[in-house]
Amino acid sequence: MRAIWKGAVSFGLVSVPVKLYAATESHDVSFRQVHAKDGGRIKYQRVCSLDGEEVAYADIAKGYETEDGEMVILTDDDMAELPSTSSREIAVEKFVPREQIDPLLFEKSYYLEPEGAGAKPYALLRQALKDADRMAVVTVALRQRTTIAVLRVRETEAGEVIVLQTMMWPDEVRVPDFKVEVDDAKPQEVKMAQMLVETLAGDFDATEFEDDYAGAVEALVKSKIEGGEIKRTETSTKTSGEVVDLLAALQKSVAAAKTARGEDDSDAGSDGSDSKPAKKAAAKKSTAKKTAAKKAPAKKAAAKKSTTKKTAAKKQAKKAS
Repeated sequence: MRAIWKGAVSFGLVSVPVKLYAATESHDVSFRQVHAKDGGRIKYQRVCSLDGEEVAYADIAKGYETEDGEMVILTDDDMAELPSTSSREIAVEKFVPREQIDPLLFEKSYYLEPEGAGAKPYALLRQALKDADRMAVVTVALRQRTTIAVLRVRETEAGEVIVLQTMMWPDEVRVPDFKVEVDDAKPQEVKMAQMLVETLAGDFDATEFEDDYAGAVEALVKSKIEGGEIKRTETSTKTSGEVVDLLAALQKSVAAAKTARGEDDSDAGSDGSDSKPAKKAAAKKSTAKKTAAKKAPAKKAAAKKSTTKKTAAKKQAKKAS
């Protein structure tokens, strides 16, 4: 993994130099929009909705749209005046009970690794969080913007690690605009529901669950590749992933060419040579010559018979006269 941020966790007078690593990565399946006919990628142009002209990157600015549809253009100078921070401090504000943090507020997760002399205070903070069974609410500047987050301890295969989880701001959490109004459940129904919960009760193990959709897509794509259902475009730079032996490829090419000509390559040598078929071709030529020789006398004989018949007919005509 590659560290994406360096700084220090500070609580009281204790400072813990740390590195920040992304704790998660998405394995979601992504598709490209392409032309179904030839597999070419679909390109999008940056076109102004007012004049219909394509806009260069240099002419693109940030705009803030008001509720009534008005557009306020913000320049680079305007953006530079906005409050931002480049602080490298993760400041602990307070330690709160775990159950007071609604999981709905959690956004992104990061691992914290102690750096240099920070190993001992890191272990101290980790132990304090475990013993108190609390989370540390902190403020941190990521990507030049301050956000709130929590620190908690997570058990991993590499040992216990402090995790930083950024959080949504309170006004970013939506309130449902509907109410669920139902009659109170009957005691018998509640009892049956409790029995069902007990029947399905167990410990959570993330390895028991699998992204079957991603696996099915990969299997589908693989089957299409093996079946030759691939659109090769001018921008294609990757092969099908199959390593092919050069000699075997040449032999297959020769065999395919012979099949196209209606020739039999079953006797071709393992080195790709074609000596036996050549002999067969020579034999065919010799046979053709013999056949032609036989057919020629036959034609002459037929001509002689025809001449004899004509002569006999003339003699009979003279006798009659």
